[in-house]
Amino acid sequence: MKKYILFIFFPTFLFAQTKYWNEKTQLVPWRLPLVNNIKNIEYIDLDGDGKPDVLKTTILDGIPIMWIDDDHNMKYGDLEGDQVNDCLLVDLNKDGIYGGPGDLCIDWTDTNGDGIADIQLIVSNGGLGTRNYFDWGADYMYIIDYGEKDGIQNFVNWNQVVLKAWEHNGHCDFYTDYHGNTLFLKMHGSSFRIDDLRYSWENPFIFYDEDRDGLTEMTIRLVDSPQFRPKPNEKSDSKFDNINPEHDILFTKKIDWAGISWDLDNDNSAGNEFDFDMSLKFSGPGFDYSDQVHKFSTMRGLPAADKFFYDPRWRQNDKLIYTDPKVAYDKIFKEGKWNYCWFVFDEDDDCNRWERVEFYEPKDLWKIGMEKGGLDNNKQSDAVGDRGEFDTDFSGKGNLYIAPFDGRLHLYGAEWGAWRVDMTAGSFQGYGGLYPPAKSHVRDQIEPEKWATVRYSDTNNNGFIDCIEYDLDGDQVFEEKVSLLELGIDDKATIIETGKTNYKSFTKTFSDLTAKIWSRSQTIINIAKKQGVSPIWYAFWQQPRSMFEKYQYGYWLSFYLYKDMCHVALLKGDKELKHKLDVAYYSGNWANFK
Repeated sequence: MKKYILFIFFPTFLFAQTKYWNEKTQLVPWRLPLVNNIKNIEYIDLDGDGKPDVLKTTILDGIPIMWIDDDHNMKYGDLEGDQVNDCLLVDLNKDGIYGGPGDLCIDWTDTNGDGIADIQLIVSNGGLGTRNYFDWGADYMYIIDYGEKDGIQNFVNWNQVVLKAWEHNGHCDFYTDYHGNTLFLKMHGSSFRIDDLRYSWENPFIFYDEDRDGLTEMTIRLVDSPQFRPKPNEKSDSKFDNINPEHDILFTKKIDWAGISWDLDNDNSAGNEFDFDMSLKFSGPGFDYSDQVHKFSTMRGLPAADKFFYDPRWRQNDKLIYTDPKVAYDKIFKEGKWNYCWFVFDEDDDCNRWERVEFYEPKDLWKIGMEKGGLDNNKQSDAVGDRGEFDTDFSGKGNLYIAPFDGRLHLYGAEWGAWRVDMTAGSFQGYGGLYPPAKSHVRDQIEPEKWATVRYSDTNNNGFIDCIEYDLDGDQVFEEKVSLLELGIDDKATIIETGKTNYKSFTKTFSDLTAKIWSRSQTIINIAKKQGVSPIWYAFWQQPRSMFEKYQYGYWLSFYLYKDMCHVALLKGDKELKHKLDVAYYSGNWANFK
């Protein structure tokens, strides 16, 4: 091996030490700081051809870094490698070991030779002592651009030299490439703890740009829940008998958790980059994806540089195994074997903080708070404002229907569900900015002491909701219960086969149902006037500015005016009129109301 240390390629005055201009300022640290002193650059020629293959130097407060030139275009005099086919190693703990515990590595791959990297791998390792479970402070994460050429990949805060995958501008303009046609593979674990680096935990998380506007209209998250080596005081697991004793993480090669989210009204735009409205979650044995092999001929790193790595296995990979974006949706519905399906709808339209509407859980109606055992037990769910429904035996197969009683989408097969009402969208989640650093996965919202709750039940077990209960004053007691069956209303509706419905069809479905909800509200306005109830009190809701406002305002106009008319009927002691109003409202049929 020959080493070449550069001393003579630059004028003497350039040898002065110069602090990089954006080093630890309050501006966004987009890039690796440039070297402070050219004399600190060392070039290494690994194959003796007279061209450098490795560049070594230091950044910030003497942190050693190494660039490996995998596409053989490095030159003497270069200040850094390139973000096309090169690899960057940062020895964060300054122990002389690269890619080891506590270190950061970034590897870029251009799969088609167009000069733009399509794949970026970030290896952010934890310590040696973190074993036998997820290491939430570590990341093994690929960003793969499968349908666009924007050059955006993962975001590293170079002031802290740490991956910040959730940093963003405004509400939800994430710096990491969650926009457009892209995907990522991720495991919270050190690379040297993972047995087979071709697989991953989130495998993949896919983003779909259905209208080619550079934003995301639909997502699919697929999870292969890993198996962890038992701790020393736990019962042994034979699956680890023939595994390297340093490896703690095995993947099952099966997707056992799947989530789909839709932006039904496609209202994402600058300042509102993520605005998903509805999600479905599937859990169970799932489907095998081991046949989903993706080979990348340019991924394998320079073999002669393997010796620099604590664990060079990820540099030796030329294959990744993950469900392809083109088949992921079909595999969920056609191959997946699921135990249950959950549904959530963002009724207050405020979930623009992340890449999906996170799920309510079939738990206590009245407990509130992150991991407190209530509907919002999930730390990323909205405390209030969402509507969740739960098919706990998967009888409905993830299908949906539009209920006659409210004109909205519901989960077929759900035994029950609940809506925590947040009319003003006053309680919503967000993440902090760069300064102070964002705390990911920590709920950041006001949790109200009181909220209205609507509970839905399928009492006749036919897959459709037929009972609605209301606690509108927030005292945790349902003051009203409505049975469609007792009103003589057929609870059944046309089933929407989700697995046969694409994004375009769903947007049309939502547009159509919104138009019907709004039209119904206009009919009720006219009926209310005839009943002597003035709708002008609700003038605010009569001027919607978007499709989702029509959806929301139309529902509330109908509900308020119906309740006002019921009140007047009860004041007059007119039980027959009250019954007619109930039937008209919960059947959705006001056409013949007199």
